[in-house]
Parts: sequence; structure tokens; C-alpha cells
Amino acid sequence: QVQLVESGGGLVQAGGSLRLSCAASGRTFSSYAVGWFRQAPGKEDEFVAAIVWSGGSTYYADSVKGRFTISRDNAENTVYLQMNSLKPEDTAVYYCAAPSTAQPMGIFEDKAEYDYWGQGTQVTVSS
Repeated sequence: QVQLVESGGGLVQAGGSLRLSCAASGRTFSSYAVGWFRQAPGKEDEFVAAIVWSGGSTYYADSVKGRFTISRDNAENTVYLQMNSLKPEDTAVYYCAAPSTAQPMGIFEDKAEYDYWGQGTQVTVSS
């Protein structure tokens, strides 16, 4: 089992920045990667970014490339999502997620690839 706890959400003006954290505990060595997803009111879940624990390869949605940066601290079992140049359309509940396997994942953008989810943290960007 892997437990994930997000933090760092809040209210920020457009153009501002926030850094989200995802603290992992439990059998974290069994997870290949950690991903961030978001869900805005009335919309489907959207993939945001993912990072591989070993090696640190990163993947981003086109909508956040150049503005968001995902990183990890292996010693602390924590993944970060630095969000800059925030826009009102970034408003959503942000979730981190991890698969139950250490094997390479097929598609990072696919929610079905992830088995463990945090409770989410609200990000609100005002215009």
C-alpha cells in the first residue's frame, strides 16, 4: 500500500505561483512513478504531469508545459509541482497518484494506470 497526501493549494491571483507537495508513505519503492491530475468543476479529470522515481524523467500536459515543473525528493519520498504563471483556467482540485507496480508504465496520462490517490488540494486562481 502507498499513502499519498497533497498540500500547498490555495488562492492566488493570475500570474502568481504555488508549489504543491505530494508526500508518499508506505511501499513507495513499489511505485514506478507519481502523477498529478486535476479536476475542475463540471469537467473531466485532466492529466497534468508525471515523474519517474528512478531517473527522474518527466512528462507534461501541453496546457502546462513551460509553466509547471514536477520534481521529486527521493530521500523525503515527496513529489512537488511548481506552478508558475497561473491562469484562472488552472483552477481545480489537484490530486497526486501512483501505480501499484514498479514496472514501466504504458501511458502516464491514463488514470487507469494509477492505483493510489491522494485526497486532493484545491487551487483557485482569480482573474
